[in-house]
Amino acid sequence: MSFEPTPPEPTPGPTPDPRTRVLSDPSAIRALAHPLRVELYALIGRAGPLTSAEAGRRLGISQALASHHIRQLARHGFLTRAPGRDNREHPWQAASHSMSWRGAGSTREGAAAADLLEQVFLESAVNRYLAWQQARGEAEPGWRDTAGVGFNSVYLTTEELEGLVGAIDALIKPYVEARPADDPATRPEGGRLVDLTYLVSVEPPSADADEPPEG
Repeated sequence: MSFEPTPPEPTPGPTPDPRTRVLSDPSAIRALAHPLRVELYALIGRAGPLTSAEAGRRLGISQALASHHIRQLARHGFLTRAPGRDNREHPWQAASHSMSWRGAGSTREGAAAADLLEQVFLESAVNRYLAWQQARGEAEPGWRDTAGVGFNSVYLTTEELEGLVGAIDALIKPYVEARPADDPATRPEGGRLVDLTYLVSVEPPSADADEPPEG
C-alpha cells in the first residue's frame, strides 16, 4: 500500500480590488496629464481624504488652484467625494489606486494622450527619485542599498516582452491590491512608501533593417 501525503491548501490571494481603473478615453487621459494634477492625485491617493485647502497647504499652492484641479480630476472620475467630519467640510478621495492605459494606443488620439501622460508620470518619478538621492545617505542600509536604478538590454521577441512585462506586473499586483496606499491599516510595520517605476523602451527599426547583410 502506498501513501501519498495530501498537499497543503493553497493560501488564497487577495480579492481583486475594484478600484483598479483601465483608462481608454483620451479626454480622461489628457485631463490627468498635468504635473499638478498628478501630484494632487498621488497625494490624495496616499494620504486619504483631503479637502482642497488641506491638499493646497501640503503642496504649497493656493486653495483656489488646488480646488480647480481637483474638480477637473473629479469630473473625469479620478476623485470622488468622501464623508466629512461636519457639514462644512468637503474632502475628496481617490476613486482608484491603480490604473493602466496600455490599450489606449489603439487609436491615434489615444496614443497621443497616453504619450503625454507617460511623459508627465516620468517627470514626476524622476523628481521623486532625485529627492530620494538627496536623502538616502541618511537611510538604513536595507533601504539605501536596495532602492536605485537598474539597467539591462536584451534581445526579445514581442511574445517574450509581453510575458516579461506581465510577470513584473504579477509580482507587484498582490501588494497593490492588499495594501491600498490610502489605507493605513494595511501597511506593514516598518514599511515605507516605495515608488516602483520601470521603463520599457524598444530600439526603433533602422532604415536598412530589411537589407540583407553584406557578404
